[in-house]
Amino acid sequence: MAILEIKHVSKLFGGLAANSDVSFEMTEGMIMGLIGPNGAGKTTLFNCITGYYPPTKGEVIFEGRKMNGLQPDAVCKLGMARTWQKVRPLAKMTVVDNVMVGALCRTNSIKVAREMAMEQIRVVRLEHRANFLAGGLPIGERKKLEVARVLATNPKLLLLDEVMGGLNPAESEEIIQLILDIKQKGKITQMVIEHDMKAIMRISDRIVVLNSGEKLAEGEPKDIVSNPEVITAYLGSE
Repeated sequence: MAILEIKHVSKLFGGLAANSDVSFEMTEGMIMGLIGPNGAGKTTLFNCITGYYPPTKGEVIFEGRKMNGLQPDAVCKLGMARTWQKVRPLAKMTVVDNVMVGALCRTNSIKVAREMAMEQIRVVRLEHRANFLAGGLPIGERKKLEVARVLATNPKLLLLDEVMGGLNPAESEEIIQLILDIKQKGKITQMVIEHDMKAIMRISDRIVVLNSGEKLAEGEPKDIVSNPEVITAYLGSE
């Protein structure tokens, strides 16, 4: 059974369709890449999946349960967590305290939350920064902090929104390895929005391509990168 089913999802803002009749499924443990040009509706779809926007039409089904109408906190408790394009840590709190915010989704114990937070801080290799103020971190470490915070919610499905955006090649490689490490553990399914085609090709089992809010293509990376419609809409053509 699919862990996530997107069934004919549309999101309208007035007369503008940010998403239009989008459908696909994800199986447990996979990495799904979600690509498309700017304005294609990728983040809007993330927002519909995680409860920040109610779909105008269609259904979001997670582990057999219809999610339409649920608020983001309820969605998170059911096992879906996401990062954001623009990282916004709680700047005046330490790294460990930031990650504890995520852990407190699962426990009321400060002691347990701190233990859970430290576990995820080690996963993203930020233990040397645990007691630093989050506002003082460089962008690469802020991105890792964002991932640690959502991992601390103990998600079954992790949605990463341009988690490599703004990073240099070395920092991006660290994030790629982190995503692959999470996959290797086999417990967390991932959906990744990313513009770096080399990165998305490396990490994805399947890729969905959006263009002007509609699903343009879906398939394995090797098929997507050679698809003429994708090349025209996303990669560009002469």
